[in-house]
Amino acid sequence: MSFLNRRQMMTRAGGAAALVAAAPMLSTTEAEEARSDSLPMQLYKSLSDEQREKICLPADHARRQFISNWWYVAPEYRLNHFKPEQQELITKIFDSLHHPEYREAVNKQVKHDQYGKEKNIPSVAFFGTPDDSNFEFIYTGHHVTRRCDAHTDEGRGLNGAPLFYGHFFNTFNESPEHVGNPYWYQGKLFNEFVQSLDEQQQQRGLATVEPRAERSPDVVKSREQAPGLAIADLQDDQRAKLLETIGKMLVMFRESDVAATLKAIRDHNVLEKLHVSWYGGKYDIGDDKVWDTWTMEGPTFVWYFRGQPHIHSYFDLKV
Repeated sequence: MSFLNRRQMMTRAGGAAALVAAAPMLSTTEAEEARSDSLPMQLYKSLSDEQREKICLPADHARRQFISNWWYVAPEYRLNHFKPEQQELITKIFDSLHHPEYREAVNKQVKHDQYGKEKNIPSVAFFGTPDDSNFEFIYTGHHVTRRCDAHTDEGRGLNGAPLFYGHFFNTFNESPEHVGNPYWYQGKLFNEFVQSLDEQQQQRGLATVEPRAERSPDVVKSREQAPGLAIADLQDDQRAKLLETIGKMLVMFRESDVAATLKAIRDHNVLEKLHVSWYGGKYDIGDDKVWDTWTMEGPTFVWYFRGQPHIHSYFDLKV
């Protein structure tokens, strides 16, 4: 079975309706319950025993905290192994995790990074079961890791396990403008924040060490001496500017997740423990002082954005 492209998926009926139609033995009450389930729950209930064996993992499985620029949570069971109506549901779930204005760009990125090869098709899984409070759906592939609470379609925040996104459009070594990269808007917003700082603060934020390494499967561990500018040293209006910038950079995700994430950052005083840094030398493409690589890090939060040679970024909040 070939993997459905997006046009084919969009021409089919909605995922919930397709599942009900495919299971005529459902009673009226069961059909109503299926329609009222969250999208991830609809997918979970549609799985065969064989599929559950392939993609359903324990809630505390080590892969839950794994992150990489190119990995597959269930490498032996890709999206093209699912039934067409299940593929539709997976597409709906993935789309639902993004703001409507960014869905097309994100989907183009994911499709582009498959390079038209079946071996690069994404994979999905569940961690835990509906009986677990931390029941999670995960979507993985090249330059993409997304997750959500599987109990609900309402975003509960980007909190608990890392996300990844990245891309290069035509050339592996991107230009200073990162032409065609859907995630460079975040770099522009970050640079607006840097330009709002005074000269001394900008100098303190310019790191003299190598940037944080690519994400490992370990839980977030703050370095004893995080480089860069301590946010605790900023004025109230500057901290407010940083929080506003974070919100704007997260706009690609669904609004309810962004709102819950910002609330968690405020409620747990995450900013007061952060250091923010940006990197020159080879990490500043074009040596133009428009910082392509930057990091926010603290005991419970790491946001790593590397723009050289092209964009790799992970977001990891645990509060």
